[in-house]
Amino acid sequence: MKKYICNVCGYIYDPAVGSEEQDIKPGTSFESLPDTYVCPICEAPKSEFSPVE
Repeated sequence: MKKYICNVCGYIYDPAVGSEEQDIKPGTSFESLPDTYVCPICEAPKSEFSPVE
């Protein structure tokens, strides 16, 4: 699964890790996150993330 980076603050969402503080379990792909997902650091919307090359 591909990692995604927040274009605003640089936070990297790693699907292998998930996001414990947001109750997102490891193994959850970025595409599977709800449209209401926001960056846990700067609260940028999901649309502000780009795939990590």
